[in-house]
Amino acid sequence: MPQHRIIQRSIRVNKGFTVWLTGLPGAGKATIAHLLKNRLSENYQINVEVLTSELIRANLCSNLKHARHDRKINIHCAIFICKLLSRNGIAVISSLASPHRTSREKARRETGNFIEVYVKCPLELCVARDVEGIYQRALNGNILHFMGESDPYEEPLNPDLVVETDKETAEESTGKILKKLLELQYIVKQIEFPKGE
Repeated sequence: MPQHRIIQRSIRVNKGFTVWLTGLPGAGKATIAHLLKNRLSENYQINVEVLTSELIRANLCSNLKHARHDRKINIHCAIFICKLLSRNGIAVISSLASPHRTSREKARRETGNFIEVYVKCPLELCVARDVEGIYQRALNGNILHFMGESDPYEEPLNPDLVVETDKETAEESTGKILKKLLELQYIVKQIEFPKGE
């Protein structure tokens, strides 16, 4: 009797989307962003790009600092890139603190398929995780208008998803985002097909 093996294939949804990770510096956005990229690329064969403030500053706006106006320009650049990539079928994971609600609302309006994920973490833990010392430099006055210190972070009022990195692992947070993407049908589950001898 012939034996059939089960192989897995995934059907790619031919549309892009944006996962907008927002939260304090040190909340865990970058870790989640790269885990999510790997899961989407490997399990769903989706073209994915991760977008960060550092990437934008290094390649597009090297003169930007941390003042509110400069951060606004940075966010507007990110929104444009997300819109451009997602409308061409590429998934974008935006890992920017984006502390102001008005900027995040603009991103939602302009980028099409969009989910806002609040990467929530207590400030004290963000400071403790800060291996680069940016919080200490801000406290010392070396970084002006630093969010979480001299400039408040505006928590999302109605995000699509909240992940709490002081209570769950990065893998668990990533799993929650994937589940949300499935619910919204931005991605589809892998389908099993029987394969003959």
